[in-house]
Amino acid sequence: MNETYDFVVVGSGGGSMCAALVMRAAGKSVLILEKSDLIGGTTATSGGVMWVPNNCFMQSEGIADSRDDAIAYLDAVVGDSPDMPGATRERKVAYVDESPKMIDFLVENGIKLRRIPSWPDYYKAPGESVPGRTVVSELFDLKQLGEWRAKLRPGFLALPANLDEAMQLGLMKRSGAAKKILAKIIGRVILDIFTGKKRTTAGQALQGQMLLAASNAGAEFRTNSAVKRLIVEDDRVTGVVVEKNGQEWNIGAGIGVLINAGGFARNQEMLDKYIPGVSAEWTMVVAEDTGDLIQEGQRIGGAIAQMGERISYAVTLPPGAKAAVPVDTAKPYSIVVDQSGARYTNESCSIVEVTRSQLARDKNTPSVPSWLVFDSQYMRDFMLAGSMPGMKKPKSWTDENFLRQGKTVEELAAACGVDADVLRTTVERFNGFARQGVDEDFHRGEHAYQQWMGDPLKEGDKTLGPIETAPFFAVPIYPGDVSTFGGLVTDVHARVLRGDGSAIPGLYATGTSTASVAGGVELGAGGSIGPSFTFGYLAAKHAVSMT
Repeated sequence: MNETYDFVVVGSGGGSMCAALVMRAAGKSVLILEKSDLIGGTTATSGGVMWVPNNCFMQSEGIADSRDDAIAYLDAVVGDSPDMPGATRERKVAYVDESPKMIDFLVENGIKLRRIPSWPDYYKAPGESVPGRTVVSELFDLKQLGEWRAKLRPGFLALPANLDEAMQLGLMKRSGAAKKILAKIIGRVILDIFTGKKRTTAGQALQGQMLLAASNAGAEFRTNSAVKRLIVEDDRVTGVVVEKNGQEWNIGAGIGVLINAGGFARNQEMLDKYIPGVSAEWTMVVAEDTGDLIQEGQRIGGAIAQMGERISYAVTLPPGAKAAVPVDTAKPYSIVVDQSGARYTNESCSIVEVTRSQLARDKNTPSVPSWLVFDSQYMRDFMLAGSMPGMKKPKSWTDENFLRQGKTVEELAAACGVDADVLRTTVERFNGFARQGVDEDFHRGEHAYQQWMGDPLKEGDKTLGPIETAPFFAVPIYPGDVSTFGGLVTDVHARVLRGDGSAIPGLYATGTSTASVAGGVELGAGGSIGPSFTFGYLAAKHAVSMT
C-alpha cells in the first residue's frame, strides 16, 4: 500500500459523511474519495429529503408515529419477495429501528435539521403517515465552508428558501400567503448581503452541513479520485486502487471500504441490459452515476439484485435545458395520454408508479414519449418544465416544436400526431369525471398524497379539473429518474453479500449502489437519501465494532 486509512469511503453522496462522522467519533481515520471535482453527489442537487419514521421532530411536534406503524407500512407497500433481497424483513426492521437513531446522531453532531410540516407518504396503506415522515436540512451558510465552498456541488435552487417555502413560489400570482413567503425570502437575501452570509437550501444545504462537520471532525477528502479497483487479500477487501499522477496508487483500508458511488442511470450499456427501453438522457442525476463500483463489487463476488428498479420520475426535455426537467402530472386541467390519445394512468399517484405505468403501456401501445395534455387554466396557474405560471413561454419552445398547441382539442391532436377522435373522447370522459369529482377509471385524487400534489388553492378536489379552456397544449413526457434502485446486495449491517449469502469481509455499501431496502417503490419523499444515510451509519458502526 502507498498509504493506509482505517476506513475508505468511495463516493461523497448521501451517507458518506455520516459514516465518516461515526468513524471519527471512534477515533478512526477516514478518507472519502470522489471521482468528480465536486463533493456531494446527486444528494447535493436534490431536495435533500430523508424519509425517517418516528423521528425526533415528529415526537417533539406531537405527531403520532410508531415503530409498529412504520413496519406495517413497509410490509404493506414493499412486501416480501425473494426477488427483492435488498428488502428483506430484517433490513426493513433495521431501517425503521436505526434511521431515527441516525437522525439523533446527526443532531448531536451539530447538523441542523427540521421536518417539513406536511408531506404525506406516497401510498394508501396500513401505517401510512399523512403528516409525513420527512426530515430536511435547515438553511446553511456556504461561507462557513471556507475554501471547501468551491468544492461543494451546486444545488438546484440558489435562494435562502426552505424547501416547503420554495414549493409555494409558483402560487405567488394567486396567493397572498405565497407573496408573503416571497417577501420573506427576499428579506433573507438582503440580510445575507449585509451580514456577509450566503445561505443555501435543500440538498446542497444538507451536504454542506455534512461536509463541514466531517472535515471539522478530521475526515479527509479527495476529489478527482476515481476508484479503479478494490484490493482483495486473503478473501478480504483491504483497500482500493486509484490513479495518481498517471500511475496506480494503492490506498489501504484497515477496517473496511464503504461503496456509496451512486447507481447506473448514466450508463446506457447497463440500462440496456437491465432496464431496456429507458435512456440515460432522461435522468436527473449527476454525470458520475455510471455504476462503476456496482460492477467492481460484482467482479469480486458481490451479488446484485433489483437491477430493473428505478426511482423514476416523469420528465420532459425542453429546448436549451442542460438536463431532463421534472414535469408535474398531478395538477388539475391536465391528463397524460399515450400516442393514440388514450389515458392510461392515475396522474397524481407516486412518481415511481406514473413512469412505471408508462413503460408498461409502451409494451403494447406506443407511450414513450407520452403527452401531458392541458388547457389554458393549467398554463396560467402552474409551473411548466421549470417556467413560472403564465401564457408566455420561451420562443424556442414553439419554434422547436416542443410545446404543441391548438385552438381545439382536435387541432391539438393534429399537432401531436394522435387520433383526434380518440383524444376528444378521452378528454370528454375525463372532464365528466372532473365535474363529478370522481375518477372512475384510475381513481385520481383518492389519497392524501394525491390531494397534496394537486392545487392547494382549488376548492374541492385539488387534482381533478376539466380540460375546457382554449387554447389547448401538450408537451412530451418521458420515464425519467433520479437514479436506479438496484445494485449490490447488503445485509442489516450494510455488508456486501455474495450469492450464497455470506458477507465479503471488509466491504460495505449504501445508497443507490445497493439493492434498495424499499424494493421497487418510493415510500415517500426521501426514500433513497434516508436509507443511504442510515446504512452508511450502520456500516460504520459495524466496522468500528469489529476492531
